[in-house]
Amino acid sequence: MRGCGGHLRPGLLPLGLLLVLSPGPALGDDYDYYSWQADPVEGPRGRAYSKPPQCLDIPPDLPLCHSVGYKRMRLPSLLAHESLAKVKQQASSWVPLLAKRCHADTQVFLCSLFAPVCLDRPIYPCRSLCESVRDACSPLMEAYGFPWPDMLHCHRFPLDNDLCIALRLAHPLPTDPPVTKICTQCEMEHSANGLMEQMCSSDFVVKMRIKEIKSENGHRKLIGAQKKKKLFKTGPLKRKDTKKLVLYMKNGEGCPCPQLDDLTGNFLIMGRKVQGQLLLTAIYRWEKKNKEMKFAVKFMSSYPCSLYYPFFSGTAEQH
Repeated sequence: MRGCGGHLRPGLLPLGLLLVLSPGPALGDDYDYYSWQADPVEGPRGRAYSKPPQCLDIPPDLPLCHSVGYKRMRLPSLLAHESLAKVKQQASSWVPLLAKRCHADTQVFLCSLFAPVCLDRPIYPCRSLCESVRDACSPLMEAYGFPWPDMLHCHRFPLDNDLCIALRLAHPLPTDPPVTKICTQCEMEHSANGLMEQMCSSDFVVKMRIKEIKSENGHRKLIGAQKKKKLFKTGPLKRKDTKKLVLYMKNGEGCPCPQLDDLTGNFLIMGRKVQGQLLLTAIYRWEKKNKEMKFAVKFMSSYPCSLYYPFFSGTAEQH
């Protein structure tokens, strides 16, 4: 493959080579972005497009990729998005996952597809990069009721002996012994804005008491008390759901959740309904004097959510 500012030989493209040349600018800055040939246009894996590929600046309102390490991106994207508006819409759903830091190369992997670096030909992520990010991040996604999407199935990407974007470390350094980490659903968000975002991105929000907790197939099963429930957001919940709330904390059997050490008092619970099952996605002890919580709950009770958080959202029950 030949770039407009130099030559590249087939083989693995380490992350440090493709994204960050130090000292000096990112690789994308060294290329002439107006050298596209007027050949018949084919998209990823042979899909035909009506417009020739183009290069453009990664805009500031594309937060998933604006800080990825190069400044220019290629359209169509490698996920078949032909317009920047479509890229922005779809990429925004992955920003919350990026914030969870489940893998060091999550941004590189996702941006190689949503905002591919501008070269003469599309460069896909290596299969090993996909598999590494998937293995690290899919358990987190599943905890929120989201399976790894078909469009990111790793068999779609080239083997490491082809020209592709590799893991940052070809030979990962030894890792320390695993440390027991707080359950994802029990990580605390202390600001009102963060709480409001969590509420808006949940199917339902309820203040309730917890009667008991059981273990079931590696998950925690929370059984709500019959009385003293207050629904701030009902979403897809039906009458039978609210009569006796039973919530599942996915993969939560073996991780600590400080909020559940004491079941006395009320809890503020957020969740999603997936395939008829209620999944708990966030839990807080109810604190009357907590100003941030009080503000967020008042917001939820008084105003519709005007923001769209598609990754950890559930606008409709999934089947």
